[in-house]
Amino acid sequence: MKNIILVTGATGNLGEQICRELVNKGASVRAIVRHESDPAKVKALQALGVNINYADFNKPSDLRAACEGVSCVVSALAGLRDVIITAQSQLLNAAVQVGVPRFIPSDFCTDYTRLPIGINRNFDLRKEFETIINNSDIKATSIFNGAFAYVLQYGIPLFDTRNKTIAYYKGKKDWKIDFTTVNDTAAFTAAAALDDSTPRHLHIASFQVSPQDLAVLSTRLYGDTFELTNEGSLDHFLAFVNTQRQTNTEGEHELYPQWQQMQYLYSMFSAHHPHVDNARYPNLNWTSASDALQQA
Repeated sequence: MKNIILVTGATGNLGEQICRELVNKGASVRAIVRHESDPAKVKALQALGVNINYADFNKPSDLRAACEGVSCVVSALAGLRDVIITAQSQLLNAAVQVGVPRFIPSDFCTDYTRLPIGINRNFDLRKEFETIINNSDIKATSIFNGAFAYVLQYGIPLFDTRNKTIAYYKGKKDWKIDFTTVNDTAAFTAAAALDDSTPRHLHIASFQVSPQDLAVLSTRLYGDTFELTNEGSLDHFLAFVNTQRQTNTEGEHELYPQWQQMQYLYSMFSAHHPHVDNARYPNLNWTSASDALQQA
């Protein structure tokens, strides 16, 4: 039972990387896969040596069978209420019923415990699931990785390579933002899944940079001067985001509508890690800010 880890969301980028890291660490890995999953992605997991368990989340017996004998469940599920609340709760119930001792929920994001309700729709769903899992008979560990570093490749206002601008908000020019690559998140999560002594929360960051830091790094790496632009106060930005949400109700059914993307940006400037737990597993190699920016 010691090293049997069950991964859900394994056909996604993060989930597959977690499976890969676990296999490399010698763990026995199972993956819950829906019957409609992409066959090519399932075959890739099998090639890694992952044991595939096809399951219908609406059939508790399927989930209990997948959880039997498992030492830790790792959820890399992504979605809205039907996934983060409903499907994760179904999985949690099955894990508790067969006596799985540990559960790592899909909390790979900014530390939402440091943000109030209403700031970020997707974080609010995770906060709701946090209440559910805290009231269950299982040991939970959330891994907060800040923002995934790949967002720096999307031309977001924080780091706009096309216009060579870096946005910040009033009083936040030197605010450190937490970024972690998918690979680094997966490596740490795999180590945590095999560690029976994990606390309730863990915080990681491949690197922590401010808008000012980004300006200096970008100029050095690209040879062009990036202009820091003051976007005003966070309060005004939040009011604008809320207005956008109210006028785009269709976005409530989308995972990343434009207003949700703006909520993520607001969260980056509103909460950051009180500390990092990178050193908990000393054999990990963390991506630098320079390496991440070169990819952008």
